[in-house]
Amino acid sequence: MGIEVFFQAHKKVAVAFSGGVDSSVLLLLAKKHAQRIKAYYVRSSFQPEFEYRDALAVAQLLGAEIETIPADVLSDADIVKNSPERCYYCKKRIFTSIKEAAARDGFETVIEGTNASDDISDRPGFRALKELEVFSPLREYGYTKKDIRRIACENRLPVADKPSYACLATRIPTGTGITKQILEITEKSEQSLMKLGMRNLRIRYADGDARLELGRNETAIFNNNKDEIIRLLTPYYKNIYLDSRERTDE
Repeated sequence: MGIEVFFQAHKKVAVAFSGGVDSSVLLLLAKKHAQRIKAYYVRSSFQPEFEYRDALAVAQLLGAEIETIPADVLSDADIVKNSPERCYYCKKRIFTSIKEAAARDGFETVIEGTNASDDISDRPGFRALKELEVFSPLREYGYTKKDIRRIACENRLPVADKPSYACLATRIPTGTGITKQILEITEKSEQSLMKLGMRNLRIRYADGDARLELGRNETAIFNNNKDEIIRLLTPYYKNIYLDSRERTDE
């Protein structure tokens, strides 16, 4: 049985939408198989501006209605103290907002894009989804990351080869309090490197220092632009380190 079975049972669905490839394919399949859909994008200081632009562009391409829900995550003490449960509290806040907006619009079912390749064993956020009864049909029906990229490519979605991009809070080590300043310098720094052609990267914050995690292509760009990268990042960090392990992205 394919995912269309899910949409036969859940004909009206609210899609938690991030603008990444997983949620974009989920929105595509919901648009194809469900009777009525609406996308909801939760905008907070944890998401960079380009993610928001991508979400709007994909929703427009697919002809899907989209609503932006503001979320002041930095006002939540359980989130900003950045304990190992930070993702749980954040997902609980975000998806509660989506469920409330969806219910107002007449949707009983909320779906999101966790797929069958995702390891949920160490993801407190997934526990929040279960508690809120949010469905993950891509995972339920066995769609792997490879399947999702193939579907995105076949349907010419502009995010088909977009690297996974976890929220900015993941750049801050557990136990280090999350501040607006750290989030802003992280976004600015990563955007600066993206302008040099990098796509698969993370800049981890470590007590005022930056630790760069780069993919294979990005490592080559770093080697060719080392002085410029140091110049770009120096205003934000005391020291800059390159992680010797290459990032991978499915």
